[in-house]
Amino acid sequence: MKPLAAILALLITACTSTGVVAVGDDTYMIGKRSAQAGFGPPVKTKGMVYEEANAFCEQQQKALETVKLDVTNSGFGRPGAVSLQFWCK
Repeated sequence: MKPLAAILALLITACTSTGVVAVGDDTYMIGKRSAQAGFGPPVKTKGMVYEEANAFCEQQQKALETVKLDVTNSGFGRPGAVSLQFWCK
């Protein structure tokens, strides 16, 4: 029963997102973990992060410009993650 509880806890916390966070002068970031099972890049999570960042910039009638993108592939016991730093220009 313990392995099932561990998997359930991982799935509940795996989809966490920071939302848009200001990190400097007109620089923002979003971080999100992937709920993806298995190994590989969190492609869906990357798309979700860009959608959220684009929507944020569009609210200001600006366009997104990527400053830095970090992608961590999922692995055994480790969810994938995406961190995006961006500007709205």
